[in-house]
Amino acid sequence: MSPTPIPYENLKKLNEPFETLFTQKFASFLSRGWYILGEEVALFEREFGDYHQQEYVAGVANGLDALILSLKCCAFKKGDEVIVPSNTYIATILSILHCDLVPVFVEPDLNTYNIDPKQINAAITDRTVAIMVVHLYGQCCDMDPILSIVEERQLKLIEDCAQAHGATYKGKLAGTFGDFGAFSFYPTKNLGALGDAGAVICKSEADYIQLKQLRNYGSEKKYHNGIVGYNSRLDELQAGFLRVKLPFLDQINSHKKKLASLYLEHLSNNFIKPVVAESFDNVYHIFNIRHPERDRLKAYLLENQVLTEIHYPVAPHHQKALKEMNGHSYPISEEIHSTTLSLPCSYANDENQILQVIALLNQFK
Repeated sequence: MSPTPIPYENLKKLNEPFETLFTQKFASFLSRGWYILGEEVALFEREFGDYHQQEYVAGVANGLDALILSLKCCAFKKGDEVIVPSNTYIATILSILHCDLVPVFVEPDLNTYNIDPKQINAAITDRTVAIMVVHLYGQCCDMDPILSIVEERQLKLIEDCAQAHGATYKGKLAGTFGDFGAFSFYPTKNLGALGDAGAVICKSEADYIQLKQLRNYGSEKKYHNGIVGYNSRLDELQAGFLRVKLPFLDQINSHKKKLASLYLEHLSNNFIKPVVAESFDNVYHIFNIRHPERDRLKAYLLENQVLTEIHYPVAPHHQKALKEMNGHSYPISEEIHSTTLSLPCSYANDENQILQVIALLNQFK
């Protein structure tokens, strides 16, 4: 008898504990007959803000829009430069390009996969206006030196928190360090909706007002458009589903951290495992390992009914969409992209499945 497949992710199973509450929420949504920017969005914004101890939260359509609208609030000039890690998901870079800004790549730390603060100063020019950090895989960046650079250079700081819901650095939550904290609630995220959704945490009331205008055609009052805006509203129904799951975020994170602890304790040192460091509370949105024979390892696991993913198989500067960067070299990023493998570590996975994966990995020759 062949072994039962171990999925990388199973969204149906992941959301089963919430189905009754989702059904009740949907019935309430239908009975009210208010479908856009209603009570659910307002309440989710307040509750997400309370979770982060922040006053200003604006729900938007998705994580990419959260980044774009954050940049738009800054009113940078065309051609201004934004520092960004060279190994991030392309959405981070697209947000910069969509705002007619220039992404300037800085290599990550090979141990943490997050932007290397020691490399940032060398990338700053007289056109640099912001740093966009990415808390990749569920671990916060090393924020103290980054905050020092931001203060010294008088730069804006935007956090891409798409993979870091509930992650902390020195007890402070991702999304609360910078001028803007941009979140995606794509279904696979630790706090995932049942479709696309996003939000921005900001520090000032002026930015909050502008974000709400930008997401809604530039309108603060219906049919009165003060600025050139977008249609990027957090869906009322998705906000309701997110309200169902938000009280369980810490529980979801705890489960993923427990699974990660099994890998960290029992997985052979033949694999490069995530670094565990004091002051960083990793929520393991993605549990990645590295191995020089990544593709053969992935095939071996698939043969044994274990599904994995690669985050990400192509470095941003090798993407066709970024052809002007194709000739550049970012060796650390390239090393990560060619060796990284993401293992099952979902709220839908159980400890026994992870132990099976570990046993298979430890037999890999």
